[in-house]
Amino acid sequence: MMDTLAKLTGKVLEDRLLIQATLSKLRKNDSSGYSKVTVKPIELKGTLVYQFIYHYGKKVTHENLAPADTEKKLLQLLSETFRQALYQTAEADYQVLISKKNKAAILKKPATKQKAELSHNRKKHYLLEEGKAIPFLVELGVMTKEGKVLAKKYDKFRQINRFVEMIADIVPHLPQEKTIRVVDFGCGKSYLTFALYYYLKEVKGLDIEVTGLDLKEDVIRHCSSLAMKLGCDGLRFLVGDIAQYDELEQVDMVVTLHACDTATDAALEKAVRWNASVILSVPCCQHELMPQVKNDILRPMLAHGIIKERFASLATDAVRARILDILDYKTQLIEFIDMEHTPKNVLIRAVKGKNSRSDRKRLIREYVEFKRFLHIDPYLERALRDKLEPYWNTEDKGTVTV
Repeated sequence: MMDTLAKLTGKVLEDRLLIQATLSKLRKNDSSGYSKVTVKPIELKGTLVYQFIYHYGKKVTHENLAPADTEKKLLQLLSETFRQALYQTAEADYQVLISKKNKAAILKKPATKQKAELSHNRKKHYLLEEGKAIPFLVELGVMTKEGKVLAKKYDKFRQINRFVEMIADIVPHLPQEKTIRVVDFGCGKSYLTFALYYYLKEVKGLDIEVTGLDLKEDVIRHCSSLAMKLGCDGLRFLVGDIAQYDELEQVDMVVTLHACDTATDAALEKAVRWNASVILSVPCCQHELMPQVKNDILRPMLAHGIIKERFASLATDAVRARILDILDYKTQLIEFIDMEHTPKNVLIRAVKGKNSRSDRKRLIREYVEFKRFLHIDPYLERALRDKLEPYWNTEDKGTVTV
């Protein structure tokens, strides 16, 4: 019967059914010190966790656990500390009674609660709403057919929505009078590629063609099959390398998420040469500048490998942003998702603009000073040498090495 309890506990957590659990009736000779424990789902910084509230007479303490750890903790408490539990869901209440021989009886009763309050303040409203089945999220295993987000996929659901928010911000910068061509370099399993297509095509009603590119043939086969199953006209996936891709002469939007090291620079170079209106890039594994960075003033910091690595990574993204600015983009470095989920959380968002001559001179001057200060020779500058050179006037050429 304890197996039945384990299955019930797993189900109410996996399907995000649990509104509240109350554990009571201490086992004989228990020395935990608390009289009961209540458990409820809450949302902290957009992430689903379960809050355990331990009651010690007039005193309470709190512990927040991830869904996977919550299941283990509940079963541990019911096998070692308590003999009764009440699982309250919107569908039913489940009364759990555990005998002295450690056998569990489960009684199903009408529901007494209808909705969980996930936040201390207010529930986050996402552009891709929970509670409404979205075909690609269902097929990718993020949602159930009823539109419920699976507990173990809640972080992925949040990441997808964060990405969609960024897509929503750049829509005004995309051409509206023609078919919009989008290329996603290194699309991988394509959660975000499908999200981009769904939002621009189905939500905004734009005429778009999206190409996902990746080196893994099995991944591309899977994504192509899924796109066909979902009826995504205008969404295709190809096996290919960023640097060698030359099928299109013009692209309006370039996306590159977690392309490793200088593969990010290769994608940015492609975007500039296509004169793309929008660039979205989340770099990964920036190794290029690590051995180059050198500065006596910064020696107390650069002497530590882990600090130097992080500094070089940030410097790489700053260089990329500044080069794009010089080439008439308006560039921002923004947080993609929280650091607690991944350190690779910086997104370069660039939209085509036009800088004045005075602004460009300032941008060039600051860029050159930064390069000299760190003794670096960035890949992206070398790759775009022909595009950068027209911007150096006679005065600048005396101070800039290209």
